Amino acid sequence: MDEVLKVSRVGDHVLLVKINRPEKRNAINGEIAQGIGRAVALAEQDSQIRAVVLSSTGDQSFCAGADLAEVAAGNHAALLTKEGGFAGIIEARRTKPWIVAVDAPAFGGGVEICLACDLLVASEVASFALPEVKRGIYAGGGGVFRLPRRIPPAIAYEMLLIGDAISAKRGYELGLVNRLVAAGQAEAQALKMAEQIAEGAPIAVQQSLRVARLAGDPDESALFVAMREAGKLVRESADAKEGTRAFLERRKPVWTGS
Repeated sequence: MDEVLKVSRVGDHVLLVKINRPEKRNAINGEIAQGIGRAVALAEQDSQIRAVVLSSTGDQSFCAGADLAEVAAGNHAALLTKEGGFAGIIEARRTKPWIVAVDAPAFGGGVEICLACDLLVASEVASFALPEVKRGIYAGGGGVFRLPRRIPPAIAYEMLLIGDAISAKRGYELGLVNRLVAAGQAEAQALKMAEQIAEGAPIAVQQSLRVARLAGDPDESALFVAMREAGKLVRESADAKEGTRAFLERRKPVWTGS
């Protein structure tokens, strides 16, 4: 696949998908979105793949979310796929379990990618933040409703409305993180968990995951509709344009509330 996304098979039953754009803090561009979308399809179509690990390269950022340079240029649609939405995975229908390995700070859409996966392994140097409101936008990749389902709502509201980060340790205490490991060990631990999953009966694993999702996600389709309606209002606001410009110009934004 594309150079900015490395996809490889580990053993007989595990697929490793690795975002490889460290010079841009692993921000999602069109190539990565399309590549992850193809990886989702590959995992679903190949009966030998029983679990997928998603990670990234570099130690500065797991994923900084959407590439704001592309957003500012009006290329936001390029960051979506028809089947998976943002980054090719946010709205993807999957039967195989995905484990995300986070070994650096995750921001915005990077956190939403984590929330779209089923299990999360983080190292002690990782952190999680949804800072969109500071830039005149909002967590429109599922974060606005998935985060309150994964951690106590009061803490999720604080993260969404203020935009400050929580540490991986705090995420582990809140139940966001499944396994907390030493720096540099997140991917190895995630691969170990994937191998453990692969030892189970494939149909039993997939059906367990399907029914377990129903307990917490009775109807995400309606939530995605509401999210997109709110996103349109935010995206078309003057503040959204100002926030993006201010971020790229490295200055404090001047909000007008319009």
